[in-house]
Amino acid sequence: MKKEAKGKYLPEFVYGAIDGVITTFAVVAGASGASLSSGIVLILGFANLFGDGFSMALSNYLSTESEEELHFRHKHKVSVFEKEPKKTAMATFISFVIVGFIPLSSFVLALVFPLIDSNKFLYSTILTALAFIFVGTVKGAMVRGNKVKSAIETLIIGGIAAGIAYIIGYLLKAIV
Repeated sequence: MKKEAKGKYLPEFVYGAIDGVITTFAVVAGASGASLSSGIVLILGFANLFGDGFSMALSNYLSTESEEELHFRHKHKVSVFEKEPKKTAMATFISFVIVGFIPLSSFVLALVFPLIDSNKFLYSTILTALAFIFVGTVKGAMVRGNKVKSAIETLIIGGIAAGIAYIIGYLLKAIV
């Protein structure tokens, strides 16, 4: 039996969005903790955004393709697999890049609006927290679970990852 089309690629959206925000904000937090320039934050952030986004999408494609092949070989000899590898990869990449851009947005806006330059890391932190809450809420709603619990869980996981990156950047600043 095929799944309902609504939410069919939700796991890829959630996976890509959460990882995009976490890894991009980890770069921002680590670079900010090390007191690196905004230019370095943007270079590292965009390199991560597209490089890691592409890597995740390709990995998702290969994983989905392998799962489909295993299902075909061992179950029915007729593919009843519900997801298309190209679509899972695109859902992962698009959500990774769009939602993953959020931590960088205040650094980009600071180039145009110098008034926010001195608080761009604070704004990035706030926007990133809102992104975690949004993605967690969407996940909770789509699986008909507790939206608040899902949002808080996503925020905590992302916050821990960001905290680790900031502390590592701060500690390594003294060494480098």
